Amino acid sequence: MAKIAIIGAGISGLSTAHLLKHRHDVTIFEKDTVPGGLIKCRRIEGSLFHTCGGHVFNSKRQDVLEWFWSIFSRENEFTKADRNSVVFLENGKHIPYPIENHMYLCDKDIQMRFISDLLDISKAQGTTPRNFEEFLKGRFGKTLYNLYFHPYNTKVWRTDLSTVPLTWLEGKLPMPTVEEMIYNNFNHIEEKNFVHATFWYEKQNGSQYIVDKLAQDLDIVLGVNINSIEYNKPNNKWLVCGKEFDTVIYCGNIKDMPFTIKGTEVIKKYSNQIDALAYHGTTAVFCEIDANPYSWIYQPSTLHQSHRIICTGNFSKTNNNKDITANRITATIEFTDEITKEEILNNLKNIPLNPSYLGHVYNQYTYPIQDNYTRDMIKSLKHELSPLNFFFTGRFADWEYYNMDIAIGAAMDMIKEYKL
Repeated sequence: MAKIAIIGAGISGLSTAHLLKHRHDVTIFEKDTVPGGLIKCRRIEGSLFHTCGGHVFNSKRQDVLEWFWSIFSRENEFTKADRNSVVFLENGKHIPYPIENHMYLCDKDIQMRFISDLLDISKAQGTTPRNFEEFLKGRFGKTLYNLYFHPYNTKVWRTDLSTVPLTWLEGKLPMPTVEEMIYNNFNHIEEKNFVHATFWYEKQNGSQYIVDKLAQDLDIVLGVNINSIEYNKPNNKWLVCGKEFDTVIYCGNIKDMPFTIKGTEVIKKYSNQIDALAYHGTTAVFCEIDANPYSWIYQPSTLHQSHRIICTGNFSKTNNNKDITANRITATIEFTDEITKEEILNNLKNIPLNPSYLGHVYNQYTYPIQDNYTRDMIKSLKHELSPLNFFFTGRFADWEYYNMDIAIGAAMDMIKEYKL
């Protein structure tokens, strides 16, 4: 039985600890006073606020599903829902998501230009896109790119889409063929193959319920800021908070690693590349909004800075304070990076569904941004640190845009690869 220190009590750290606790002595160190990382929730005026996003569960990986449902009761603790998403265009039209299946709802001029684009795409088949921008134009055409994909993704990523490698968003991109888009529009087909088209959601307390249940039987040291993780080469041990460990599994932010890892020169070779990693944060604004049937609302409009509304009040009735009127629900409205309360209130005036402010949280790190060299750098660093029994996984350790289930799968893969 090895003594293992896990740094970070987000979903990656919690799931890693759960997977290892039966055969190792595991301790988690978390700088916050509560576990959960990006999937934490708290209540404001009795309503549930997902402080970063609106986390739901499903997976295309059978091993992730089997592990998750071995811990949680699907029938008693969760409800299953279809994802009912929509795009709110600037002209006031509401087009169901994915928008490419519902172009028949647009004005005649837009429809004709979209058809013309599809004909051009058919002629150009076989061309390989080199980046995110070329993919979007080549897959959906300039009309849909200008109407939705460019303004929406520019709001989210705040970066030149031509610099974004496709590998970064692998598994998260819609991949319909021209034939499928034509067929779906002819027959008014609702696509159900995209990520989380159906999902499970906790009956009580949202993703905080997952955090609390996973944390129950784990040794978690809260409120400790890890300033030093020191390698002792003679006995091949790691020193964390005055205690010796055989292995460290780092589920924090890779940007902190050059300052915390001591006793080895490995990390210094990567310091400049790690420092150059780009990212964005999120200001999550908790609001009451008009009742609606949606789960996610995507907002490409240039009239305000918000890129999406997550209608968490529709996920479970328990998310809404019982005093909220029948024609209102709670929701999280997301903005990329930090904005002031004054800016938030000014933006809310231009956002549909009459949002009223309840509170907000700024998360400095939400969206990791890769370039063409990021994955190779991460892979090389893992290769050099693993002989020292130092491993890492998680959204901001791997610098990958993981959903909750992908983070769990990545933890499983790490444990299997290194036979932990």
